Amino acid sequence: MSFVGGLISTVFERRFRNALTDEADSRNTTELVLDLLGSHGEVSGGAMARVILDRYAGMGDAEKLPFFQFIMHELEIDADTVIAALSAYKSDPTKANYQRFAAASEPKRQEVMRRLNQLPGATGALVAMRSDLLRLMQDHPDLQPLDVDMKHLFSSWFNRGFLVLNPISWSSPADVLAKIIAYEAVHAIESWNDLRRRLEPSDRRCFAYFHPAMPQEPLIFVEVALTRGIPNSIQTVLADERTEIDAEDADTAVFYSISNCQTGLAGISFGNSLIKQVVADLSRDLPALANFVTLSPIPGLNRWLETSGPNVASDGNEAALAAHYLLHAKRKDDMPVDPVARFHLGNGAMIHAVHADADVSPNGLAQSSGAMVNYLYNLSEIAKNHEQFVTEKTVIASPEVRALGTRLMAET
Repeated sequence: MSFVGGLISTVFERRFRNALTDEADSRNTTELVLDLLGSHGEVSGGAMARVILDRYAGMGDAEKLPFFQFIMHELEIDADTVIAALSAYKSDPTKANYQRFAAASEPKRQEVMRRLNQLPGATGALVAMRSDLLRLMQDHPDLQPLDVDMKHLFSSWFNRGFLVLNPISWSSPADVLAKIIAYEAVHAIESWNDLRRRLEPSDRRCFAYFHPAMPQEPLIFVEVALTRGIPNSIQTVLADERTEIDAEDADTAVFYSISNCQTGLAGISFGNSLIKQVVADLSRDLPALANFVTLSPIPGLNRWLETSGPNVASDGNEAALAAHYLLHAKRKDDMPVDPVARFHLGNGAMIHAVHADADVSPNGLAQSSGAMVNYLYNLSEIAKNHEQFVTEKTVIASPEVRALGTRLMAET
C-alpha cells in the first residue's frame, strides 16, 4: 500500500506541477518572483522556481540586467523599518524585538534565492547566476549589494562542513577529467596525454573539493608532485621524459597548481582548508614525506616592476628581484601586493626559496620573467606563521630569501 500511495502522490504532484507551470508561462518573470515569495506550498513554489530558473537560463545579458535590477531594487530592505526595529531592540532587547529586527534587516531577495535553491540542480544554476552578476556588475556598480547577499548565502551553503574531498585519478569519470583540463588556471593542460602524465604515475596526485549539490563540478583542485628534494622549476616537474619514482620513496610533496573552478564562487575561500586536508591525507598515507611545499607563480612581479619597482636591470637579477618583491612590495593595508603570496602566507606558509628560469612558458616569462617561488608548509610552524602574518603583517621568509632581497638593495 505504501508503494501505491507513493506512486499516486508522485503522479498527482507531477500533474499539479505541470498545471502550475502552464499557468506560470502566462506571467512575466518579475511577477513569478513576487509570487514565489508569497508561496507557502512546496509544490507550487517548486513549479514557479523551475519556470524562473528555466527562463533565466534562456536570457541574454540584455534581459539578465533588468532581472538583477529588479531583484536588487524592488526586494531591498526598508531602511526606516530597520532603524525602528533596531531602536526597539536597543530599548527592550527581547526575543520578539530581535526577531523583528532580524526580519527587517534581511532583504527579501535572500529569501528568493533560498526558495530557488530548493530545486534539484538549482545550486549550480545560482552559482552560474552570480558569475553573470559579477560580470555585469563591472559596468553597473549599483548591483553590488545584491552580490553581498549572494556571497553571504554561498558562504553558508559552501562552508567546509558540506564539502567532500575526492582524489582525481586517470580512472575518474571522463566529464570530471574534462573539467580539470578546462579549469586548470596555472599551467595549461595541452591534451589528454598531458593530463594523463599528471594523474596516472604513482608519484602524482590530484585532489578536488566537491559539493553534494554539484557532484560532477569540482570547486577547486590541487595538483601534487611527489619528489625527492624540492624542485626549482616547473619544467622539471612537468617534463615529458622525467623518471618516475615510487610514491613511498618521495620525501617531498609539491603543490604546483591550485585552480579555482567556479567564477560564481569568487571570494568564497576553499584553498586554506584544501591544502591542510591534503597535507593531512598525504602524511597519513605516505609517512616518509618530510617537506610540503609549493612551486608557485609570481603573477604580479613584472607589472610591479613596470610601475613602482626598483630601477634595476632584470638580466641576471630575476631571483633577487623576485625576493625583493615578495618581501617588500606592499598594498596600502601593508599586505603583500602579490595575491599568491597573500594566500600562502595567510595560510601559515613561509617563503622558502625563489628561482630564476623556473617557468619559461610564455605566461611565466610575461608575468615574472620566469621566476617562481617555493612556499614551505612547516607543520609545526603553520599556526605561529599565520598569527604573525595576520596580526603583525610579517612576511615570514628563509634567511636565503632575505639575503637575496638585501643584496638587491645594496646593489642599488
